[in-house]
Amino acid sequence: MDPVKSLDYYKVIAALLCDVQMLHSNVITSSTLAKTLERVEHRVATEGIGFLTKTLPRLGKALDKALSEIEPLDAEKLALTCLPDSKLPLFLGELFQQVLSKDGVVLPCADVISVKTLRQVCYLFYKLELPYDSKDEQDVIESFERTEDEIQKTSEDLSKVAEVFASPNSIELIPTIKPVWAQNAIREARLTLNRVFQTFDPLDIYPRHGPGAVSTREQLQGKYTWTSIPKRITDLYPIDAYFYASLGHVCDEFSDLQKVRDDQELLARVCLVPKDSRGPRLISCEPLAFQWIQQGLSQAIVKHVERHHLTRWSVRFTNQQPNQFAAVQGSKHGRYATLDLKEASDRVSVGLVQLLFPDTVLPYLLGCRSLGTKLPNGRELILHKFAPMGSALCFPVLALSVWSLLVSGLRALGAHIENEDVFVYGDDVIVPTELAEHAMIILKSFGLKVNRDKSCTKGFFRESCGMDAYKGISVTPVRIRTVWSKSPCPDAFVSWISYANSFHERGYYKLYDLIVSWLTALYGAIPGKACGKSAPSLVDVSLGCRCTRTRTNHDLQKRECLIWDVTPRKVTREINGWKMLLRFFSEANSKYELQRHPKNDGNNPFAGAFNEPFRVREYTFRKRNKMRRCWR
Repeated sequence: MDPVKSLDYYKVIAALLCDVQMLHSNVITSSTLAKTLERVEHRVATEGIGFLTKTLPRLGKALDKALSEIEPLDAEKLALTCLPDSKLPLFLGELFQQVLSKDGVVLPCADVISVKTLRQVCYLFYKLELPYDSKDEQDVIESFERTEDEIQKTSEDLSKVAEVFASPNSIELIPTIKPVWAQNAIREARLTLNRVFQTFDPLDIYPRHGPGAVSTREQLQGKYTWTSIPKRITDLYPIDAYFYASLGHVCDEFSDLQKVRDDQELLARVCLVPKDSRGPRLISCEPLAFQWIQQGLSQAIVKHVERHHLTRWSVRFTNQQPNQFAAVQGSKHGRYATLDLKEASDRVSVGLVQLLFPDTVLPYLLGCRSLGTKLPNGRELILHKFAPMGSALCFPVLALSVWSLLVSGLRALGAHIENEDVFVYGDDVIVPTELAEHAMIILKSFGLKVNRDKSCTKGFFRESCGMDAYKGISVTPVRIRTVWSKSPCPDAFVSWISYANSFHERGYYKLYDLIVSWLTALYGAIPGKACGKSAPSLVDVSLGCRCTRTRTNHDLQKRECLIWDVTPRKVTREINGWKMLLRFFSEANSKYELQRHPKNDGNNPFAGAFNEPFRVREYTFRKRNKMRRCWR
């Protein structure tokens, strides 16, 4: 079944536009709405789903550029009909006039509610996970190869600079580096990261497997049977201490040690995974032994950085709220600017890592990275980037590199800046607005690329870590990602309930009712949140749609309803005792933790309750949930 034809998406956008008319009845009349619906129906009929997933998002991006004072909006360039004597589009022109002038420039008193509504309509289907063709795949692969070629020389140049700073005669050689501010920036960045990692022990890690696929294609319990461990890893992380549960485990499988330890270099494997309507996302599947150490080292670095006094307020990996809050504040008074890094994970070169990171941790970072990868067409490619997306060390190294370069570089350029004035979460960067241009120059000088079209340095629009804000108010739209399914589907069931609740929260009640009608027609009655059910539930349920199959649970002394619940699909697999013990040591470290009771005063470390027990024979399939009827 073609997922694009599985739902009349026009009805969704039509319901949304009806809600828009109700919310903006002072500027949009019923007759205007009728004409708008007629135009949209015609465009969807002639252009197909592309009008909703490509044309409208382009209009939304043009609006964002105008709000960020990057470029005035011109509807004619977007192949849209314009208002008379204006560059604004005829489509929802009444709302655009509340935000932009006739020349497409943002008004001094732009209406924030109109901005929020326009962005909701334009970005509604931007992230829809539609199938993509072979051309999209080829474009992504060619972009990956092109980036690799571009950073090769940058990596080599930075490696030479790293050798200069590591040389005993560095005092005489450093002045040869131009410009002068770069000398001070590099020196300061190296010193800063040295201070960050001064008390970090790269050997004090808990190795573990990640949830993703590996290039050597082991799955589930097969990941705990070692077939090949490169010597350059075991030279850093001894095989008996990091790959086996205990010395008894080593002794029992001693005959296999020589077969496991291998001098052959293992390659990563590039694969493409669905992203959204724009095409696939490229992910690198790391070799099994590399992933094992990468996950442990990454987890140790993340915990250390988020607790260190130099970085705990600035560099985050597990909490996006500081960046989101800074984006809101930046949109309110213009103090902060948000920068978007283009191909961020692919442009952190090996030379940059060699230049910045101290000798106490650098050998371990380089020792567990893949030296090359295999493309889908079978071609083998030597990697000049430190690690592509898919490596557990990709984001930690990226974030620390960007943060240290910006803080040190801005100081080298004469700015009075503190460590906590720069916020970094992966490739989302926030800097003081008056220093944004300097920040972009610094990043470009070290091989990183800033996407100026998505960076917000002027005006009152900011976006970072999923937060879109204008004048201190969130204008983040609800983006429909999951394709509707005409047959019961766990992912669609959960996702569309979430979409419906989000639309209800924003006051789009006709759209909420439309989605609820589809859900109840396919899945039957769905409980409301007011009932206190732990299963997926709606924020508001009418009397006619409430659960009719109920019972009294005498053991729990309460009424229960028969409803749909979604749970992860789990399987049981048997492996030998040593391998099960190894899995317990690696995974129970994070899954089987004590939860302190809120009223615990801290004197009793065992106050509280355990999480759900970790079962060493049980495995969970990623993104393969199941639906079942249950009493709740």
